[in-house]
Amino acid sequence: MTVNDQDPYSVSNYDADPQETAEWNESLDGVVASQGHERGRDIMLSLLRRSKELHLGVPMVPTTDYLNTIAPENEPAFPGDEETERRYRAWIRWNAAMLVHRAQRPGIGVGGHISSYASSSSLYEVGFNHFFRGQDHPGGGDQIFVQGHASPGVYARAFLEGRLNESQLDGFRQEKSHAGGGLSSYPHPRLMPDFWQFPTVSMGLGPINAIYQAQLNRYLTNRGIKDASDQQVWAFLGDGEMDEVESRGQLQVAANEGLDNLNFVINCNLQRLDGPVRGNGKIIQELESFFRGAGWNVIKVIWGREWDSLLANDHDGALRTLMNVTPDGDFQTYKTEDGAFVRENFFARDPRALKLVEHMSDDDVWKLKRGGHDYNKVYAAFKAASEHKGQPTVILAHTIKGYGLGKHFEGRNATHQMKKMKLDDLKLMRDFLKIPITDAVLEENPYMPPYYKPEDNDPRLQYMHERRRELGGYVPERRSKYTEIALPEKKTYDIAAKGSGVQEVATTMGFVRLLKDLIRDKEFGPRLVPIIPDEARTFGMDTFFPNAKIYNPNGQHYMSVDRDLLLAYKEDPTGTIIHVGINEAGALAAFTAVGSSYSTQGEILIPIYVFYSMFGFQRTGDALWLAGDQMVRGFVIGATAGRTTLTGEGLQHADGHSPILAATNPAVVTYDPAYTYEIGHIMRDGLQRMYGGTHPDPNVMYYITVYNEPIQQPAEPENLDVDGVLRGIYKLQENDMPGVKSQILASGVAVPWALEAQKLLAEDWGVSADVWSVTSWGELRRDGIAADHFNMMNPEAPAQVPYVTEKLSGAEGPFVAVTDYNHMVPDLIRPYIPGDYATLGADGFGFSDTRAAARRFFTIDGPSVVVRTLEQLAKQGKVDRGLVRQAIEKYRLYDVTAGTTGSAGGES
Repeated sequence: MTVNDQDPYSVSNYDADPQETAEWNESLDGVVASQGHERGRDIMLSLLRRSKELHLGVPMVPTTDYLNTIAPENEPAFPGDEETERRYRAWIRWNAAMLVHRAQRPGIGVGGHISSYASSSSLYEVGFNHFFRGQDHPGGGDQIFVQGHASPGVYARAFLEGRLNESQLDGFRQEKSHAGGGLSSYPHPRLMPDFWQFPTVSMGLGPINAIYQAQLNRYLTNRGIKDASDQQVWAFLGDGEMDEVESRGQLQVAANEGLDNLNFVINCNLQRLDGPVRGNGKIIQELESFFRGAGWNVIKVIWGREWDSLLANDHDGALRTLMNVTPDGDFQTYKTEDGAFVRENFFARDPRALKLVEHMSDDDVWKLKRGGHDYNKVYAAFKAASEHKGQPTVILAHTIKGYGLGKHFEGRNATHQMKKMKLDDLKLMRDFLKIPITDAVLEENPYMPPYYKPEDNDPRLQYMHERRRELGGYVPERRSKYTEIALPEKKTYDIAAKGSGVQEVATTMGFVRLLKDLIRDKEFGPRLVPIIPDEARTFGMDTFFPNAKIYNPNGQHYMSVDRDLLLAYKEDPTGTIIHVGINEAGALAAFTAVGSSYSTQGEILIPIYVFYSMFGFQRTGDALWLAGDQMVRGFVIGATAGRTTLTGEGLQHADGHSPILAATNPAVVTYDPAYTYEIGHIMRDGLQRMYGGTHPDPNVMYYITVYNEPIQQPAEPENLDVDGVLRGIYKLQENDMPGVKSQILASGVAVPWALEAQKLLAEDWGVSADVWSVTSWGELRRDGIAADHFNMMNPEAPAQVPYVTEKLSGAEGPFVAVTDYNHMVPDLIRPYIPGDYATLGADGFGFSDTRAAARRFFTIDGPSVVVRTLEQLAKQGKVDRGLVRQAIEKYRLYDVTAGTTGSAGGES
């Protein structure tokens, strides 16, 4: 067993008075013998509490016996009609299996998973019938994170409810090809936007997102935006999934914030995809220790009601001991055998335990259920969890993977990959579930056994509908109506258009100043939610602390070291800023919860997630992909961007590729602005797109890279090409000087290098270069791809011209592009440049040095742009090729100490 439940403060315990200790032990034995185990437990808990008060240094015991947490005598009465619920639960289980089985018919064969839902159907059905509140409930409804591989069971229930039809079930995993539409493989809101709320199938992201969803509900309540205090978050997880770092890495957040609105239900079928989760250990005990240590309330549901009498007669503790010491690998094996095998290999290991079952037949022994399949036990656990106060709760439910699917499925290592059933398996499952389908019907076409659904007036279906009506409607259900809030007026963005005058300001600071003005907007400002992973001071956002305050539901009960300073660190239950600490995974989960509040809560919140750009898409790309699936709306700000701009930080911090990673996410609109006035227009456009109500695709995230190099920010030019700024390119500065022409394309921090190169080309080589600010390489590429696709599919129609092609069509000379990223960034638009095109980039790993030296090393500085331009002009025969070598020597391009492009300093 992997859990240490011994005293960690001593290797060997020395007892100073063994006789007195023995008397204490005898006293405890006497209490248990005369008054039972529960009374003995009460006394021990009282002594442990007292030992803490006396400061005896006795550690908390992290695990309890391998038994149900709730004793039989403490179980509440089941409030429903168990037999009725059992009948339609059987129909759901049958239909879920048939949905996957039928999807393997000849010519389709799209895969699927049968065994996960088979093991967890009782867990879900207790919730659907008694706990999961729909969005029409007076309290606002609950949020349910369905385990990804259990989706067939949810579809099967929706079929009985009349929300899905048989044709849709047969379209499982055939979303485009199936007539009338199909069903997504797993919970994917983007693919089924009226049905699923939360994507969960990327293992580990469901748990962390559920924690921050529960936090969001409290955040909304504490800030007075919406009363979500009656809502519960239920996250259904797998025991194997709990090995993912994100699954356990934020448990302390839920405990520290007292999120008693959060419930994890972990389906402990003891198996992951390939084999046992802990073959030699006990995953339930391990998880109990982990969660209890993190401050959670733990409820174990291990044994079904058939075990109650055996445990009541286990006066010597022999059965309890067997339960405690038997490893999970054995428990898994038992359920692949039969009752005789269980009697011989489990009970017979202790004659006292064997005697407890001597009156039982092998069939009776086989029918001893695991707790996760016992409706009453599960109901008791759910009720206790939903009523517990002060802590989040985890329910650890012992189940069997493939339960009810027959001996070829139950407990088998390969059961996760098994997708279709043999005819004999179909008949066995039908008999086990008592489905009224004949052998002849099954034999007629074993690839297409029928679904089962009684007539709509069947009293059991009517009971099911009534349960959902009482609970506030059907779940899952996704809505997208929200309280409309007036967007900030144009004048709110004036600070971005003014420029910085003679003061040097980095685009990060320019963005922060704009954000401050946006937050001041009386109506819309409270809806902006800055999310920061412990870098506020680096980004100049510590100025937000005194007024916006840091959200902490517990307030601030300590004396802050900087309490007398203007920018004091202030925590408050009504704070606006979500400050997650050094924790990008948690920040992205918070971003996802906040950015989807328009759907989950019907209230607009705009997350502004600011972070080191290197630690965004590279570190949490999977979570950002999920956010796209969940149709999150918000701003992702990649600060301290660029491979050479975050001077001195070095290899791990030097971002040379985040725009490339961002470009792979279809829900992300990426910008690399050079100036604050560009940022102003981009931010305004983003808010208008997301919440203006007119854009056909508002479900996007804007990724904006900003830099920490201070420059003089120019005021917005008159007659600025705003359309060009937003669509990805505009002419920043034209050179009217006569001479050989060339075009320089640059983005972000590289625009000043392009302007430097423009000047050097004119003064040193007589070349007239125009400079273009490329605000979005990614959007230009998407536009080009869209034009290509249209032209391919519409050969008779007039050809569409990509925006960048049209924009540059009248420009003369070769085109040279430069950024503070690798070559792949400007290469995104290579197919759409109407002429010779060359790029410069910072490929390879970054390193610590001055900006000027790093840019010279990567040959992306102003003089490097000059040399690249001359090289291209020489290729075209417009200048002598010898000029290229002259330029290299003149600017000492091989000498990193000769670089001058860039300034020093500037944290933000």
